[in-house]
Amino acid sequence: MSFGMEVAFIGGGHMARCLVEGLLSQGRDPARITVADPVAATRDALSTQLQVRVFEQGIDAVATADLWVLAVKPQVARAVCEALAGQAARTRPLVISVMAGITHAQLRQWLGIDTLVRSMPNQPAAIGAGITALYADPALDVTSRTVAEAVFSSTGTTVWIEHETQMDMVTAISGSGPAYLYRLAEAMEGAACARDLPPEIAHHLVVQTLLGAARMLQVSGESPAQLRGRVTSPGGTTEAAIQTLENSGWAKLIDEAVDAAHARGRALAGQFG
Repeated sequence: MSFGMEVAFIGGGHMARCLVEGLLSQGRDPARITVADPVAATRDALSTQLQVRVFEQGIDAVATADLWVLAVKPQVARAVCEALAGQAARTRPLVISVMAGITHAQLRQWLGIDTLVRSMPNQPAAIGAGITALYADPALDVTSRTVAEAVFSSTGTTVWIEHETQMDMVTAISGSGPAYLYRLAEAMEGAACARDLPPEIAHHLVVQTLLGAARMLQVSGESPAQLRGRVTSPGGTTEAAIQTLENSGWAKLIDEAVDAAHARGRALAGQFG
């Protein structure tokens, strides 16, 4: 990604700010980054804290930009895109969408161009520990794909999916997935506190246990089942806990939760089309 490339963000919310900060950390010139947001307080904060150029209207932010990042709510995606379609036709920018549920076909229809990348980052991107799934039409050139990867490089890792239909499952696993672990952490902390552990100790134990287990999954080369087996001694405490989870239909509940998130993701495109 050229350091001289001008980047326009349409929407200045949390994810957009995270990406702007990532670009600045790579040495990008803040004068070459613009952000459009209708909320004056958001614009003021971005201008004051990050020294980027801010605008109320998207059409002003994209006037000279080579790369557009669409980071508005899906409910307003169509109106935002159609307002920018004329400029898109004139300048043919690369457009990256971080809008959940808005398809490549919808973006192409509303903007009138096909240099498009869909993305699904997740919340840990805010601390550089996220993962972002990317999708583009097979015809999109290598240079544009490299630029898209560079936008998310400071937020964690990226992975390209081959079929756009897989994006709904990506959303259900990595997009929504952090919330599943937060809920698990809540339950573990609650159980510990109910059995006389001080809250601060319970929190520390749970957080470090989840961090350590995730790191084991990352570096050990073993499957989740293999790692679980190495902790689960016959007749021991872990076996008793795992058996209780299995008896209560733990795996089925997880499957149903993922299925619900997947179904909701599939419904969004139709809802906002």
